Amino acid sequence: MSGTSEGKGPAGVAVPGSTFRPSVTERHNVGRTAAELRDYRAAFNAAHLAMAVVDHEGLVATANAAFAALLGIEQATLQEQFAADLVDLGSDRRTWHAYREVLRGRRSRFRCTRRLKHPDGRTLWAEVTVAPVPDSRNVLLSIADISDRRELHARLRHLQMHDAVTRLPNRTLFFERLSTALESSAYDHGSTGRIGVCYLDLDGFKAVNDTLGHRVGDRLLAAVAARLTECADGDGHSRGGGHLVARLGGDEFAILVEDSTGTEQLADLARSVLAALQLPFDLAGQRLSVSASIGVVERTVSGTTATGLMQAADTTLYWAKADGKARWTLFDPERNAHRMTRQALSSTLRPAVERGEFALEYQPLVGMADGVTRGVEALVRWNHPQFGTLAPNRFIGIAEEDGSIVQLGRWVLRTACRQARQWQKDHPRTPPLFVSVNVAVRQVWDSDLVADVADILAETGLAPHLLQLELTESAVMGSAGRPLQALQALSDMGVRIAIDDFGTGYSNLAYLSRLPVSVLKLDGSFVRGFQDEAHPNPADETIVEALVQLAHRLGLTVTAECVETAGQASRLRRIGCDTGQGWLYSRAVAAEQIAELIGVTSLPA
Repeated sequence: MSGTSEGKGPAGVAVPGSTFRPSVTERHNVGRTAAELRDYRAAFNAAHLAMAVVDHEGLVATANAAFAALLGIEQATLQEQFAADLVDLGSDRRTWHAYREVLRGRRSRFRCTRRLKHPDGRTLWAEVTVAPVPDSRNVLLSIADISDRRELHARLRHLQMHDAVTRLPNRTLFFERLSTALESSAYDHGSTGRIGVCYLDLDGFKAVNDTLGHRVGDRLLAAVAARLTECADGDGHSRGGGHLVARLGGDEFAILVEDSTGTEQLADLARSVLAALQLPFDLAGQRLSVSASIGVVERTVSGTTATGLMQAADTTLYWAKADGKARWTLFDPERNAHRMTRQALSSTLRPAVERGEFALEYQPLVGMADGVTRGVEALVRWNHPQFGTLAPNRFIGIAEEDGSIVQLGRWVLRTACRQARQWQKDHPRTPPLFVSVNVAVRQVWDSDLVADVADILAETGLAPHLLQLELTESAVMGSAGRPLQALQALSDMGVRIAIDDFGTGYSNLAYLSRLPVSVLKLDGSFVRGFQDEAHPNPADETIVEALVQLAHRLGLTVTAECVETAGQASRLRRIGCDTGQGWLYSRAVAAEQIAELIGVTSLPA
């Protein structure tokens, strides 16, 4: 804060005419009475606000005692020092330019904040104001010590940006730091250009709050925060004093890894966090054990946004929970693409029915004894404008989740029945084919399936016995109440009920005698066990034979799925299966090709 050498301004900028000009008294005399001047001078000297009169060339003409005391400089030595040097106005071009504009009379006022160093070693924050003195070429420079205000602001900001329970940075500060890291890394030549996040959620934390109370829950959160901070600080790959650990809300935490060295660093950090959290917590006489699910994302800063990064982290955390919890999962772009595709399908499924994007293909159900096509299973396909032709396993689950299966199922049922009736009309001298349609349990709960079937049969003219409805074993075996009543009503109507994928679920045989079932479709896993014709597994054949005999004694017929070889067909025929379905006979084909199979024997040579 000492003056610069004569003739030089801040940062070595030349200042013309460095000798002291007329005194401040001479410059202020114009238009003033002696009494007024004495009053002004007395007020100036007695003021608690630090003030100095600076001439148009930037030199201190006079300063009051408060000015000297604030800067820690003898008052007598202040005259003819460059004011800009005393309060650091030349440290940046913008401030220096604004200050010079006021001195030249081109600007009415200028204010800035400066961090000053007192001779005793302490630092103070000062608000510097420069304004013209009326009727003069001089300016008045005043300094207000705002250190206390800055400290209060810093404390308030800390409270605003930190979580009260764990003392960790909160969501606001986390995203502020994340955004800063993404913006600055691109310009930091010492940066790796990469960034990573471990986003974690405590498994079963709600149970702790519910059983032990929120006080214990808060203590657990604080203890978890301490262990996370220890893991972050102990990361051997960290640069610049550890990573940022934040509580984002509830039992969710995040560790921000700036300048990451790659996915292995994030994986190591996630492993250490899991290990640390699996150690028991001793809290207020309670020993608690918790685990966590962690989503791990690591990528280049270029092209990454804060929103995109955290969306990926949130998705990956969901995967970790869905995969069984107490684990960490790394973001997988391919898996995410599948999720995005699923979301896109879900959002367009309902209107796709109205737009006519669905079509049916039919797979023959062939008599095992004579090879004659007895019926067909209707299989729905989605001709998606973006993803192409989609098989049922790509969208039926979605339709069941969002309820659109009711609308889609009704369309499939009507289309299949209309087609079966058309085949019957086109081939009046051939025994008619029955059509088998898959039904989801949600169709029974969310709609009046019995009324829908009755209306569609009446509309299309198809006889009830030519319609077969397939329900999965897990759905049928748990039937009670409304589903059971619906199945019974359909059976009474003459519609055949088939259990699909039989043998893969509970296989509660007691239900077979109570439900109105007429057909068992053996799951393909049994048939695939027949593939090794050179060394057949006798256990597979024994199980299938027992199921077939049981079904026949109960008055049921049996269909074998996934028949692919003549050897499989031969063994199934010998066991007594009634009908077969699979690529040996035909894949699912368009309705026109089914017409060519009506009345034709498909018995393999």
